[in-house]
Amino acid sequence: MQPLALAVFCAAIASAAPLTLRQTGFTAGADGRPAGWTVWSARPDTMPRTFVDRARSRTGVGSLGISGNSNAAAHGGWEHSVSGVKPNGWYRVTAHYRAEGVASEAWQIVARVDWRDTAGKRAGQPEYVHRARREGAWTRVTADIPAPGNASSAVVQLYLSNAPLGTVWWDEISLEEIPDPGPRKVTVASVNLRPRNTKSSMESVGQFLEAIEASVKGKTDIILLPEGITVVGTPSTYEQVAEPIPGPTTERLAALARARNSYVAAGIYEREGATVYNTSVLIDRRGELAGKYRKVYLPREEVERGLTPGNDYPVFRTDFGTVGMMICYDVFFADPARALATRGAEIILMPIWGGNETLGKARAIENGVFLAASGYDYPTYVMDPDGEILSQATQRGSAAISTVDLNRRYAHPHLGDMHSRRMKELRLDIAPALPGLEQ
Repeated sequence: MQPLALAVFCAAIASAAPLTLRQTGFTAGADGRPAGWTVWSARPDTMPRTFVDRARSRTGVGSLGISGNSNAAAHGGWEHSVSGVKPNGWYRVTAHYRAEGVASEAWQIVARVDWRDTAGKRAGQPEYVHRARREGAWTRVTADIPAPGNASSAVVQLYLSNAPLGTVWWDEISLEEIPDPGPRKVTVASVNLRPRNTKSSMESVGQFLEAIEASVKGKTDIILLPEGITVVGTPSTYEQVAEPIPGPTTERLAALARARNSYVAAGIYEREGATVYNTSVLIDRRGELAGKYRKVYLPREEVERGLTPGNDYPVFRTDFGTVGMMICYDVFFADPARALATRGAEIILMPIWGGNETLGKARAIENGVFLAASGYDYPTYVMDPDGEILSQATQRGSAAISTVDLNRRYAHPHLGDMHSRRMKELRLDIAPALPGLEQ
């Protein structure tokens, strides 16, 4: 960054929200460290090499470097203590890093905020910074976090973990006070209905629309229907009911979405050439296709009836947050929900025929996400990230309706916010063995 650009940068941040820490362009002092910065590791023989690098930075001045120094045990790095933290206040931590030789940046490069009380002891639990965005050669990480009620200071921690051949450079680091974001409420309605002895897809879908009209009243942000709404109750096969997307059924769901000013998710069967997928669609409030998910895990019964599996776990940005979708048999496997969570899903919508209820609860808990299910031989509910059912529809033709707060934090009393913590501690770099192959 040139001097003029740096001046503009500093002027911009001076007029922003009240700042607690804002540093960029590092210069080493007599002890080799910038003013206010210290280094930490659990013990001397795990200390990585720390240094100020004037050749690599976003500003052209200098950055905080950490090297694994050919030591597989190395863990630690730079710390900066910040006073004046307001108890229960909200803060935004931001940092930029550049890495070389780091095998798994997700867990080996760590930015945290460790709160302290007036006695200098840990207050609450450290907050992990896990949201990342590539910006050229650098990666920006950020998090909006609340200070514990007994916090008076914070330690910004920038680490490199167990990367003997790796080096990371940190620059443009800030911890600034922000307004309390308040709640982000979303009303979810999950419908419990199983049409029987219908003559066509049109008739079955019509019954779902009638059930929504009867059971879902008032403002709703998401309306969820089960898996296979075009085949349930009919004498037809998957192939016979399969249709393109957009197609006749999505048009009917689009009309519902526009009329209710709501997102609508439902499972249908999609035809693309000779291929038939078990697909969940998401229609936005304007009646447009927001996205679709093709079921990845197909049970053998569906494979034997001619279905083809999908090969991706997309997430969808809505006007209230980020949504992911799973379908039925996906719940038996850990990776669909995990992939959606790592991509930012805050709520997972699950059209389902039948499945394991304990595993559904596990998927919500292990990923720290809301889970809404609409099923036939599986409960219809809205579940929170602790695995607690907030609303359940036990009668056919009824709906589980719950207003959830996507900004609410579900923190473990001893482990802290497990959603962000899992995102930073998840080990995806260890490849599993080929199932069934003897080692």
